[in-house]
Amino acid sequence: MANQYSIQLSQGEAAALKRKLECNQAFKAASREYADYCFEAAEVNVAFYPKKGRLLIQGRGSDDFLTNILQLQPEEKAPALSSTLPALVDTTPHFGVDESGKGDYFGPLVIAGVYTDERCAAELVRQGCKDSKAIPDDKKIGAIAEKIKKTAGVVYEVVCIGPRRYNELYDEMGNLNRLLAWGHARVIAALHEKVPTCPRALSDQFANEWVLKRALGQRHIPVQLEQRTKAESDVAVAAASILARARFVQWMQQTAAASNCPMPLGCAPHVTRAAQHFIDTHGRERLQDVAKLHFKLTQKLK
Repeated sequence: MANQYSIQLSQGEAAALKRKLECNQAFKAASREYADYCFEAAEVNVAFYPKKGRLLIQGRGSDDFLTNILQLQPEEKAPALSSTLPALVDTTPHFGVDESGKGDYFGPLVIAGVYTDERCAAELVRQGCKDSKAIPDDKKIGAIAEKIKKTAGVVYEVVCIGPRRYNELYDEMGNLNRLLAWGHARVIAALHEKVPTCPRALSDQFANEWVLKRALGQRHIPVQLEQRTKAESDVAVAAASILARARFVQWMQQTAAASNCPMPLGCAPHVTRAAQHFIDTHGRERLQDVAKLHFKLTQKLK
């Protein structure tokens, strides 16, 4: 038996552990220099150091903490953990919000939100729910999205802002951050109507975090907002990222087939050629129906 362990945690795992310990009466909050948080119990104390993403576990009860709180065996302590710990899936009620398509010239901006709690969070992980960027297969994205929608306890909302409406909103707001915040706030407001008892929402970190907070405040939504980098490590945000990506892919495939023009992702030179082909085929006026015109790529088109 060891008296000390050091384990690598992601931001999401560290946040989930903090909430778990706050709800455990055996642990009392304490303070420790350089630690984001520290908790003490009768025979064990734990502290998370955000600079290196390390959880330090000390005391005679360290093995019990690994087994009962983290649900790990002591011999698993050595490797850095690359996947979400089973015990650190955030099962507290919350909304997760994410988007798809903001960096793609062609296609809509899709923003999705998912509500999860203790009834469904672990089930979503078992179904393979993770950041959509880690799932390159579009068919698999679609299959997991359907499973998410059918999972008991899950509540979701998907807002698809087509290119024509996107271009109008961008002209009105003049800023992608404001447009994103508007969309995120709209999704959170819709989820709040469906689950008014949910206390908080989690999204990825905005360039200016007050943009989204201000957008929520304008809608008078009484939900605590949390923003952090790599929020997709949270199961609700991961589920939202999959629903958003599935809808984006569906739109792209249907529109490319209907226009008989390729619509590649991103905004690299081959996308410029595809946009020029679309103009040559359908005329420049129609471009606003399939592309985000504020991209610099538009200036390169004849």
